[in-house]
Amino acid sequence: MRSEFLPFSPPLIGEEDIAEVVRTLRSGWITTGERTHEFEEKFRDFVGAPDALAVNSATSAMHLALAALGIGDGDAVVTTTMTFASTVHVIEHQRARPVLVDVEPDTLNLDPDQVEDAVRRTPGVRAIVPVHLYGHPADMNPIYDIAHRHGLAVIEDAAHALPAWYHDRMIGAPAAGFDQPNLVAFSFYATKNLTTGEGGMLTGPSELVEPARVWSLHGMSHDAYDRYTSNGSWKYDVVLPGFKYNMPDLQAALGLQQLRHLDAMQRRRHEIVERYDTAFGPVQELETPYERPHVRSAWHIYLLRLRRERLRINRDAFISELKKRNIGASVHFIPIHLHSYYRNRYGLRPEQFPVAQREFERMLSLPLSPAHSEEDIEDVIQAVTEIVQTNLSRMRTVA
Repeated sequence: MRSEFLPFSPPLIGEEDIAEVVRTLRSGWITTGERTHEFEEKFRDFVGAPDALAVNSATSAMHLALAALGIGDGDAVVTTTMTFASTVHVIEHQRARPVLVDVEPDTLNLDPDQVEDAVRRTPGVRAIVPVHLYGHPADMNPIYDIAHRHGLAVIEDAAHALPAWYHDRMIGAPAAGFDQPNLVAFSFYATKNLTTGEGGMLTGPSELVEPARVWSLHGMSHDAYDRYTSNGSWKYDVVLPGFKYNMPDLQAALGLQQLRHLDAMQRRRHEIVERYDTAFGPVQELETPYERPHVRSAWHIYLLRLRRERLRINRDAFISELKKRNIGASVHFIPIHLHSYYRNRYGLRPEQFPVAQREFERMLSLPLSPAHSEEDIEDVIQAVTEIVQTNLSRMRTVA
């Protein structure tokens, strides 16, 4: 057994990352400035987006997307129950109503058929929010088709999906032929594939990203960014009741360096995924993640599902056994319909979301980070294998 606890997803921070941040500290300018704008440009070009806005979290990016689209009181937004709460919180913040639907059983992404049903039966729907869960893109073509036919905006929660591809398009790039508003929100939280500690990015057409930019810094006019430089002015105008969501240069400096190494970090993620697949794929008591043929997952999360009928141990106990062996694991996510606020506010019940409920009860997330060594991954494999072997059901044991 390991002598030290293995964190679930530690960041990979190298000396070059540290040097980049130190250089920015020594520059004398640490809030939003040239480094932030450079990060926006490099990220925009990397994903192939028309425009990009760096902010302090993906939650902020999602909130800004709703604000830029004018979604508010009396409107409804269709999204998934299988997501982190922030996806739904921002809809509430705008005084709109979240309409939750169930997920597809293989990827646990938003089920387009249920989206169609929700749009048809719900008055006032303005937008669809698909979540590219675990880094695997949602099935976007049917979602775009629904949005086109009903005149709806699409706001993609891509907190897990950097870099990911749907058919031949990187998530964040515009979808060819889609004629409705489309914005994409990314996360740079500490556990994400690219981290700035905290941070996010909003991508989309300039006619939506630029209003979001104004919303992101107190609703001040664009010249507010450089008002303390030799080229700026102390004069500014507040044109909107905005937020404080801007990204500072310190975070952007780390983001720029992380972006330079993202391809290498992704290669390491893929190596770990392949190692897990090789170890767990043949195990009848376990179900490994599914990747559809027309996508490339970002592999932010490695989701392992227990075949509970073959085991004498449930998911919670399985995670506890991993912890006893100094292996960190997690669950992504507790579905929205199980949280007391949303359950009580909207009268949600587990039977309304049978797929999400069933899969939630048998899933766990294994350690996955380019910071993990080969020895770390072998320790995870050994621990999972031991727990399975000591908890086989009577049916399997007799067979």
